[in-house]
Amino acid sequence: MQTQPIGCVFTLFEYILNRFIFFFICLILFLLPLPLGSYRPWAVLAIGILICFNFVTHLANSALNSDQMLLPPRYGWPILLSLSVVILVCLLQLLSISIDPFQTKQMLLKSTFLLMLSWLIFIYCNSAERIKKLIYIVIFAGVFQALYATYLNLSPNIASPFFGYKHTDRAIGTFTYSNFLANYLALCLCLGIGLLISELNRTKNSYKLSFKQRLRALAEILLSSKIILRISLIIIIVALILTRSRMGNSAFFIALIIVSLLALFTYKQKPKAFKPLIISFFIIDLIVVGAIFDVEKVKQRISETSLQSETRDEVVRDSVPLILDKPLLGSGGGTFYTAFPAYQSQPYSGYYDNAHNDYVQFAVELGIPTTLLLGGLVLYCLWLCINTMRTRKTALYQGVAFGCATAIVAMMLHSSVDYSLQAGANSIMFIVILCLAILTNQLPAPKRERKK
Repeated sequence: MQTQPIGCVFTLFEYILNRFIFFFICLILFLLPLPLGSYRPWAVLAIGILICFNFVTHLANSALNSDQMLLPPRYGWPILLSLSVVILVCLLQLLSISIDPFQTKQMLLKSTFLLMLSWLIFIYCNSAERIKKLIYIVIFAGVFQALYATYLNLSPNIASPFFGYKHTDRAIGTFTYSNFLANYLALCLCLGIGLLISELNRTKNSYKLSFKQRLRALAEILLSSKIILRISLIIIIVALILTRSRMGNSAFFIALIIVSLLALFTYKQKPKAFKPLIISFFIIDLIVVGAIFDVEKVKQRISETSLQSETRDEVVRDSVPLILDKPLLGSGGGTFYTAFPAYQSQPYSGYYDNAHNDYVQFAVELGIPTTLLLGGLVLYCLWLCINTMRTRKTALYQGVAFGCATAIVAMMLHSSVDYSLQAGANSIMFIVILCLAILTNQLPAPKRERKK
């Protein structure tokens, strides 16, 4: 008779522990950009300590609860295997060829933290409800960054309360570099758009609706509770424009166009207001909001860009011999700025501690095979997103897949001219997006929908 109350106490404790771990995952995602975008080694370590604490809590939860899954589901193996390969490569580099062991240790730790967080997401973000909550936290973090960055950008005489970091005429929020903030905001925007699409009304005959009916459906969105989400996305776009990031802005809108066109042909049961909503992002956000917050400065920076004024292409050119000299294992994780000066053909107009091209930098530091493996992982997740939009019936999974696909395409474009993945906040957020791409493709439909 006494065992029953004890069993109830244990069940309650396990329930609380399960919810606590998920809550802590959300907390980590919100805190990610606060310590200078998690770009400094101490900031990555601080976030890593939180991840390790949560992972140890998961181990304790698994030990106490025989029903709790210790290992993640099998469908998570592409991400976990890829990160494990990066960890193995860094270990081999430390034992042999790394020209800067300290930086390689940093990449080893960062990759281990990414592996742990992915592990936890696959286990604890195991339902549509939790995926939705996770995305709302990401949007909330994006809105906080946007408001903070916009306020400081429009108030140049106010010093940043975060570490007293000096701000420029380009919004940077709590990051150290405006392009880092632009990339982070773009990822938050993509997930937010996907969530908004998932909440649109659906009908099997939506393609027969007239343009007026579609506009009426869009008006219903603007007059409903979804307006809060829509306003949040506008706030984030304002900050994205204020970063004056050329590729940050271009990559987001180009990715939105590409994935929207794909969705028109592949989306199963497109929402009634899908087309008007996407068009509104270009009319309301880009044209109207952009005009208010001087999007012309972004256009001017893009128009003034030329191969003569930019030296990033020369960095890529001079990095090729470095890649070919060590094609298998690279020069060591995090060692680009140490290895590159020896291969630099001539002085540049600026100091390049990164390649301003994530593809080149990964190839230099980790070797060609590992870079191809990581590239294959990204393309696989993009294919899963398209497949989810084409085959799944769950509105949330379809919408989140749309957002993940847009984020992946935006990151692929931005990474070709910058090094956004070198910032911990952006790389961790991108791994979360890849996890969501797999989860939305593999998780079963919610029980309510299966009963219908």
